[in-house]
Amino acid sequence: MARITLPPLTRSLLAALILLSLLNSALRFRQWSAPPSSGHDQGEDEGGGPPASSWHDTSVPYLVIVPARSLLYPYTALTAALVEQNVLSLTATALTVFFGGRYLERAWGGREYAIFLLFVTMIPNLLTFAVYAVYWKLTGNSDVATTTINGGVGICAAFLVAFKQLVPEHTVALASVLRIRVKHFPAIFLLANTLSGPLLGTDTAVFLSWLGFLTAWIYLRFFRISPTDDLEAGNGLLRGVGSARSRGDASDTFAFAQFFPEPVSTVLAPPLDIIYNAFVSLRILRPFSGSDIVAGNEQASVRSEGGLQGLMGGRGGRGGGRREEAERRRALALRALDQRLNAAASRPQQQQQHAQMASTPSEVSIVAGPDQHYHRSEGTEEGDAGRHTQA
Repeated sequence: MARITLPPLTRSLLAALILLSLLNSALRFRQWSAPPSSGHDQGEDEGGGPPASSWHDTSVPYLVIVPARSLLYPYTALTAALVEQNVLSLTATALTVFFGGRYLERAWGGREYAIFLLFVTMIPNLLTFAVYAVYWKLTGNSDVATTTINGGVGICAAFLVAFKQLVPEHTVALASVLRIRVKHFPAIFLLANTLSGPLLGTDTAVFLSWLGFLTAWIYLRFFRISPTDDLEAGNGLLRGVGSARSRGDASDTFAFAQFFPEPVSTVLAPPLDIIYNAFVSLRILRPFSGSDIVAGNEQASVRSEGGLQGLMGGRGGRGGGRREEAERRRALALRALDQRLNAAASRPQQQQQHAQMASTPSEVSIVAGPDQHYHRSEGTEEGDAGRHTQA
């Protein structure tokens, strides 16, 4: 039986998700089941939140974000993403962390994976808190002030963006009937959460999913620094070959419009180009050069060939599986590197051939009369006269 191993950060993240969710549920139950007391009448309960008349009104403001109270607990910008309120959402987030984190941590390394997690947990939570806090101050709506902002929806959206970058053409079979490519999952996930907001009342999930998606895409597209020789998502692939590093991912397949179906992407592309050029003009973003785009497309092509073979058993098994995975990655990387070197070496040869052709005199024919033909080629003249029958 194959032994399933988890990288250290993914293992810690999964443990924190389960423990914090269980602790939140226990404190909510204690708050809900506590009998009324004078302390409750004054606005405090044993869970640290306001008196709860029903289970849905319970909250633990020192674990999750509550607009009216979270300024007292700033660390909830991080912990709120690891707290789920029900079994279904806990199962979905745990599976995402287990499988997605297992792959991403090995593909990027622990440090890059940790930076990515900090961005996609804290930024969506902070922005969602700002939206609800401003709306509460403008309207004075007490329901908005006590809204609970929590859950790993932003993490799930961010992981789907990362997989869209690494293995966009990988196909996932759902219930052995429906087959969907990874590149389509972000749009499906955003659509599902956008519809669930007004239909099911999960409006916080709408903000968290979109902000998690945007945060992950902006970070991976423009800011993540990675070795230029890392031609395939892998653990340290060719990182010892060269020290050059690139910023972001300029590949055409990772453009924002490519996350959506073709009719939508065609409409989105022009205004997005205008926005991008405006940010470049303001020096908020660094423009992509032609070489950046070519290198990004090469890396995307190699990544699509690699697939997700290392997700379940390539590096998670024993030594034989690791060796096979390493050999496969090395072969792909060397092939891509060889193609790049051959392309670079062929350019001087082509230029030299063009120069030789330009310096060689062209073949010239001189007609001396209706029946005599003089021929000069390569700097010499031949007085080869012959009879020709005119048409």
